[in-house]
Amino acid sequence: MFPPQFHFHVAPYVKEFVDWLNLTCGPAFDAFTNATRTLILNIDAVLLGIPWWMWIILVTLLAWRLTNNVIKTVLPGVLLFTVGMFGLWSIAMETLSLVIVSVFLSLLVGIPAGIAMGVSDRVNAALTPLLDAMQTMPSFVYLIPAMMLFDLGKVPAIVATFIYAVPPVQRLTSLGIRQVSPSIQEAAIAFGATPWQLMREVRFPLALPSILAGVNQTTMMALSMVVVCAMVAAGGLGEEVLLAVNRIDVGRGFEAGWAIVVLAIIIDRLSQGSVNKRESLR
Repeated sequence: MFPPQFHFHVAPYVKEFVDWLNLTCGPAFDAFTNATRTLILNIDAVLLGIPWWMWIILVTLLAWRLTNNVIKTVLPGVLLFTVGMFGLWSIAMETLSLVIVSVFLSLLVGIPAGIAMGVSDRVNAALTPLLDAMQTMPSFVYLIPAMMLFDLGKVPAIVATFIYAVPPVQRLTSLGIRQVSPSIQEAAIAFGATPWQLMREVRFPLALPSILAGVNQTTMMALSMVVVCAMVAAGGLGEEVLLAVNRIDVGRGFEAGWAIVVLAIIIDRLSQGSVNKRESLR
């Protein structure tokens, strides 16, 4: 047994820090909450404003454009139809809006940070331990400070999802930048390319396949958080799964889980198709 005299708890200090943040940065958190909530409501309105049959047509056409394969074109449309067939269409769109906002924030922060990590060894050394902690810490832990700072609802869910989903795109962006051939960069510099031109015209385009793979992984991780985020009243398909677990309703849980799987398959296939399409054009 570990000696009690060596016990030391950081929990009180963490709580004091969160309380201090709430006190000193309260207006900033309120402004972020209002802006994010407005963005979610607007995206919800757009997603629900498009008829279900139009969604299926758009997904099918996009799948054909990216794959040129009959099976890979028809399958996403059929799967999306089953979501509506189970009566989960509006809830699925609610979940999709959460994923869109979370992924947008992740890309907004993750890609520039990944570029900085790819360019600077110091930035890479400083941020790598932070990314390790973000990826290994249980996702439930993120909900506690997010809930304390932003109350219940969709906003803390987006903050927790952002923390959980941003590392893949940041790491793969850094990896893609670092894997650009030194000889190509030297040739660009020899022709008089400035550091900005080198990044814009050489390093970023060549690293784009790796960055797009990071976008795919970030989107998948954001979608995997929907059930966890239902614990802070985020709604969507995660809430359906949570209610099914509480009531031991296997059928309801299967339908909600199926809808989440369908969204994941469609997003994954379309994003992978865009990467493959770009690779074939190179």
